[in-house]
Amino acid sequence: MDDVTGEVFERTLFTIAGTPVTVATLLSAATIVIVAFLVSWALQRALARPFRRGDAQDGTVAAMRRLVHYAVVLLGLGIALDTIGIDLGALFAAGAFFAVALGFAMQNIAQNFVAGVILLVERTIKPGDVLYVEGTVVRVSELRIRSTLVRTRDDEDLIVPNSVLVQSTVKNYTLRDSLYRLSTTVGVVYGSDLKAVFRELETVAASLPWRVRDRAPRVLLTDFGDSSVNFHVSVWITDPWEARARLSEFNDAVWWALKKAEIVIAFPQLDIHLDPPVMQSMQQLAAGSPAA
Repeated sequence: MDDVTGEVFERTLFTIAGTPVTVATLLSAATIVIVAFLVSWALQRALARPFRRGDAQDGTVAAMRRLVHYAVVLLGLGIALDTIGIDLGALFAAGAFFAVALGFAMQNIAQNFVAGVILLVERTIKPGDVLYVEGTVVRVSELRIRSTLVRTRDDEDLIVPNSVLVQSTVKNYTLRDSLYRLSTTVGVVYGSDLKAVFRELETVAASLPWRVRDRAPRVLLTDFGDSSVNFHVSVWITDPWEARARLSEFNDAVWWALKKAEIVIAFPQLDIHLDPPVMQSMQQLAAGSPAA
């Protein structure tokens, strides 16, 4: 029986580059692939624990697990092919031309893949971060190998290539903390009591219930405009994602505070001065007599 079993396992099925491939060889290759998947599964679980004990989000952990899975499985497949008798070096040399052509065709994909690895290693952008990307404020939903899934304040999902996040300037409002300075500007008419304006703006800014209490509001006289004296008022909040709603409440509070204090908010005005002949002609037209 043992002899029969041995003959079955040692039976040559086919030959690759002069190397006979037997049933035992195929079973060995299959075992190597299965072991690679098991090792990948174990490593993913082992690596997930320290990340979850830290501040890593689910998207970061999932991306790291996929990266480890790809690396281990590719290594296992390489060993399995070598066990069968396939010369990987010759295989790569034979496919070098196609690899170059494929590389040019997949340049953007490879670029985004490398950018995704950089983001995972540096961890300067993580799921949950609030970013300013290409003129839009977004919150990172999921960090993937090729792209990053983000959501706008209008509840729109955007897929951002990772290369955009690596190669362009990106504001990360929550990189080290979630503090965000919220600012508004207001102009009052010339002739206003500037001390009273300062006092009212400081009072209304300090009264906002959602501002950060350990950071004092800031009121600055920024410039003398064509029709107004302009002020810049700022407070600090703890969630930049809510900045748009908070700014609306901020502006509303400033409006009613200045209105209650009888301080006039300026609007653009234009004074037109006409020459005396023009004024006389207009007066004659208004009186109903023809102009001379």
